[in-house]
Amino acid sequence: MAIALHPKGIITHCGPSQIVSSSSSCSSSAWPCWVSMEARRQENYRCVSGQRQLVRGACVSQQQDSKPDMEPRFELDTLPRPLSVTSLTSPGQGSKLRVAYQGVPGAYSEAAACKAYPNCEAVPCEQFEGAFQAVELWLVDRAVLPIENSLGGSIHRNYDLLLRHRLHIVGEVQFPVNHCLLGLPGVKTEELKRVLSHSQALAQCEQTLSKLGVTREAVDDTAGAAQARHPFLFGYVSQNNLRDAGAVASARAAQIYGLDVLAEGIQDDSDNITRFLMLARDPVIPRNDRPFKTSVVFTLEEGPGVLFKALAVFALRDINLTKIESRPQRKKPLRIVDDSNTGVAKYFDYLFYIDFQASMADPRAQNALGHLQEIAPFMRVLGCYPMDTGS
Repeated sequence: MAIALHPKGIITHCGPSQIVSSSSSCSSSAWPCWVSMEARRQENYRCVSGQRQLVRGACVSQQQDSKPDMEPRFELDTLPRPLSVTSLTSPGQGSKLRVAYQGVPGAYSEAAACKAYPNCEAVPCEQFEGAFQAVELWLVDRAVLPIENSLGGSIHRNYDLLLRHRLHIVGEVQFPVNHCLLGLPGVKTEELKRVLSHSQALAQCEQTLSKLGVTREAVDDTAGAAQARHPFLFGYVSQNNLRDAGAVASARAAQIYGLDVLAEGIQDDSDNITRFLMLARDPVIPRNDRPFKTSVVFTLEEGPGVLFKALAVFALRDINLTKIESRPQRKKPLRIVDDSNTGVAKYFDYLFYIDFQASMADPRAQNALGHLQEIAPFMRVLGCYPMDTGS
C-alpha cells in the first residue's frame, strides 16, 4: 500500500501502480524509475497550485465564505497554517531548508527547529504523524520532533512513529523550556479562573497553578492554547465573559497572538529540558571525529535473563547506554506461555529502544550490534548521529 498526494492536497492510499488524480495534467500511473525526486516534487507542486495557493509555506484553501467584519489585533492570517495528515502543502520553490514541526507558530517545537537548523523555513503540522509524512512525501526536508522531557518523561507517540515510518535520526537538540503565564491585555493574574495548555506543560507548572487555584484545560500544544485566545480579541471577550482564561506558553506566543505575559518561568523545575530528534529521509555518514550517538530498536524472546544478555553486549565493550525505553508491540501485544508448573500465563511482548554513546564507524559498536542480532529476533538501527553536547 502506497501513500500518494491527491491534486487537492489530500493524502490518499493507493496501490503500487496507481496515484490518485483528478486532473489530466497529473500522471495517473506510478513514477518511472528514471524520474528524479526533484522532478516529482515540481510535478506535485504544479498539480496542486491550480487549486491551492501558498501563503508563507502553508496551503490555504480558496474559500469565498463571508467573515465577520472584525479587525484582529494582529494579522494572524499571515502565519503558516499547520499541515494536517489529510491536507499537506506542496513543497516551496525557495532554496531554504524546510523543516516540519508539530504545533503552530510560537510553539517550543518551532523554536527547537530554528535552533537545530538556523535560517530554515519552519513548517507547522497539526499532528506528529503529519510531520513524518511531510518528510516522506518530499514536502519538507527535515522534521524536528520531541522525544523526551526532563520532567514529563518520554513522548511515547513519537517512539511508535519512529518504528512505523522509515525516516532516519540525523541529529538531536536539547531545548530549555521557559513557561510563561499569558492573559488577555489588561487582565491580572488574580482574575484568572482557568488556564489552557498542553497536558505536559500543565503538569510541569503544577505547583504554580495550584497556588493560583485555577482550573486546567488541556489542548494540543502550548502555542495552540495562546492561539485559541485570539478570537476573543475580535470582540468575544465581553460577549462571552472570557477574561478569566489564560494560557501557559512561550513569550514568543504572547507576541504573536497579542497576549500579555503575566509571569515568566512558572515551571516547577528551572532545569526543564526537552530533547528533540532531527529526522530526514537519508542517514548521515557515521564519523569518529566527534561524539556520536546511535539509536536502535529490537525485540527479545521470552526467557530468564534475556534482557540482561542483550544489554551485556554493550557493557562487554565499554559502551555507555544513555536511554532505554520499552513499548508494548501493537500487532502482538500479548504472549501466552503454557507452563506446566504455573499454568497458562500472559505476558506483554515488548519493543526495546536503546540509545548508546558510540558511532557506527567504531568497531566496538559494529561488534555489539552484531552480537545483539544473535540474541534479538528483530533489530533496526534508527539512526547514528552527532550528540548535542551543548557547545
